[in-house]
Amino acid sequence: HAHDLNPVAVMINKAMIEIPPRFTDLSPVNPEARRVLGGTGEWFGVKGLAEDVRYYGEWMKKEAFKRIGHLYPKVKVPSEQGADATVIAWIWARTVKCPNPACGCEMPLVRSFELSKKKGKEAYVCPECNNGEIVYTVKNGKGAPDGTVNRSGAKCFCCGTPVEFPYIREEGRAGRMNSRLIAIVAEGRGGRMYLSSDEEHIRIAAVDEPDNYPDGELFGKAAVSVPLYGLTHFFKLFTNRQLTALTTFSDLVQEAMQQAEKDAIAAGMPNDAKPPAEEGNGAKAYGQAVGVYLAFAVDRLAMTGNSLVRWNSTGEKAQHCFGRQALPMLWDFAEPNFFANATGSLSAGIFYSYDPLNYLYNGYQGDVKQSAAQNGFKINNIMISTDPPYYDNIGYADLSDFFYVWLRRAIKNIYPNIFNTILVPKIDELVATPYRFNGSTEKARIFFEKGMLKVCKHLYENTHEQIPTTIYYAYKQNDIDDNRSGMTQKVSPGWESMLNAILQVGFIITGTWPMRTEMKSRQVAQNTNALASSIVIVCRKRPVDAPACTHRDFVNALKRELPQALEKLLQSNIAPVDLAQSAIGPGMAIFSRYSRVLEADGSDMTVRSALHCINEELDSYVGVDNMDAESRFCLDVYQQYAFTDMNFGDADQLARAKNTAVETLKQRGIVYAEKGVVHLVERVNLPKVKKDPEEPILWLFTQQLTHELERGGIEACAEVIANVFTANLERVKALAYRL
Repeated sequence: HAHDLNPVAVMINKAMIEIPPRFTDLSPVNPEARRVLGGTGEWFGVKGLAEDVRYYGEWMKKEAFKRIGHLYPKVKVPSEQGADATVIAWIWARTVKCPNPACGCEMPLVRSFELSKKKGKEAYVCPECNNGEIVYTVKNGKGAPDGTVNRSGAKCFCCGTPVEFPYIREEGRAGRMNSRLIAIVAEGRGGRMYLSSDEEHIRIAAVDEPDNYPDGELFGKAAVSVPLYGLTHFFKLFTNRQLTALTTFSDLVQEAMQQAEKDAIAAGMPNDAKPPAEEGNGAKAYGQAVGVYLAFAVDRLAMTGNSLVRWNSTGEKAQHCFGRQALPMLWDFAEPNFFANATGSLSAGIFYSYDPLNYLYNGYQGDVKQSAAQNGFKINNIMISTDPPYYDNIGYADLSDFFYVWLRRAIKNIYPNIFNTILVPKIDELVATPYRFNGSTEKARIFFEKGMLKVCKHLYENTHEQIPTTIYYAYKQNDIDDNRSGMTQKVSPGWESMLNAILQVGFIITGTWPMRTEMKSRQVAQNTNALASSIVIVCRKRPVDAPACTHRDFVNALKRELPQALEKLLQSNIAPVDLAQSAIGPGMAIFSRYSRVLEADGSDMTVRSALHCINEELDSYVGVDNMDAESRFCLDVYQQYAFTDMNFGDADQLARAKNTAVETLKQRGIVYAEKGVVHLVERVNLPKVKKDPEEPILWLFTQQLTHELERGGIEACAEVIANVFTANLERVKALAYRL
């Protein structure tokens, strides 16, 4: 059973657990498979459905090419590569008119002119200004000029005039921001080819807007930056050629459904005219089921085929627009060829729609409902696993509009009740989003806390007594100031609200475990609040006769039990970045097993105070005992200065206090000390590991091993350890966790 209010999530759940079981162990109905296999064969699970999604997807691609293939021409290439080649992507740069009256050129806004960083195949765009006109030429090798846009603003390539963002935003809102083709990426015989822009390709791309494209205004997380530049509605995120192609594909989804239904009837499937929304499993439902997966393929094309798609010069591919949970403004963008065979193509979208069907069969019929979790659900004694909203971190409904408008266009007639709104419903979404409360953070917090408490009550009432409830969460602890206590504590409103709700309804938390759920390619800025893992909170019902205790009793229990629990976490290879999050589990298990934890004044200990106690014990645990003097010095310096400069006098005083000397550290290559300045040497510049009859300096050896891990992986580390005689490896690991 799956419950969700968001129609996009509802459709994903239906595609995974509701639709497939209705069509298990069936042969494909498409004429190609029936001709080759005679309508027979081993089609376990929904492999037959997968084959039909593949077939009708390819049919859709061929039909689309007949209608709009002329918009995606091949490109002429050097004679050694043949006469022409298939385009993989067109690289465009947004432009505005230079504000300098003496210049007035069409000024390119480009983050980077690099096209390929692949060793031996480097390529870049070389712009040249000629009488106020800019010509873009692709060159091979290194030497790309600097981009024209950075965080502080832009500059005109022709005259060098600095241009601030307010001017660019004004031009965008006034409709005076354009785009210019600066390069073409094509399929070469030995890999990617990078070619200069072509006037014919510029002319062909200049098509009019199509009719009947989906639209809607951007809200919330989807409207953080792009509306500042005039991109206020979804259709404005696409070029006219992209809109033309996507509307064509969307129309063809409906035609493919009709064709699949006819073929299903011809293959002998019941012609009952009952759609999947009414639990149909005949020809009509089958054809529409094929359409659902093809609609997902179109949705994927929208994600990789818009003007917020960047060109990855390292991977040599187009990178979809959702590198983070927002729609960031992009200056130079890649327009993939939907008819190629690369990232962003229709073939790739179809593959990712049918391939998962080969792995979904479990023999059970799923049931999906569109409903708000805080309104409850009537399913008793069940195993519950849920992934709730993360406070104010991700605006699911805001971002889901991007996919919803295309899904709705393609399949709203199949599920009219799910797609009965123009955009995704937002009022009841359980997130602490201030803009929905006239900017009030306090009202948003109250809404989230009340709603989450209702949800947890329903979870508690319906969960099976003997089965743990698992709640996924992916929100880091922040250092925030608690004005009530005057302390800086590692906690976040999201964590606090979640834990409060879980404990208040009568759950105890028996563990928190990290799960690797994020792709390594995800773009996350260094200062963003993102985890490498999601955290799974494991809960059971608290016994009705749970005892109370005092603050001192709780802290003593932490000191007694938490180190053993943390040792198990380390033995389980919990990543250092996730240790603090994982430690909440055993810590809150101790806190939540009591009915009350009483402070000295008789009041109940808050979750925030409990988290503070847990973090204090964690900090104490990851401290490294018996460090050598040099390592104690380095650790103290790192805590205060990292790798930046410090005054020699301060360094000398600290070194003496640690019973060592700056000169000794300099001779070992650990610190730089010249002209009254001292700083730690970064690990890439540290001396190499040597066989040393003495115990190595703990700090140095930890940094050296870390460098070897970055450089050559686990094997490189193993080779170093095999050649160094030390009993300190556990202390090295402990120091790494501490750092």
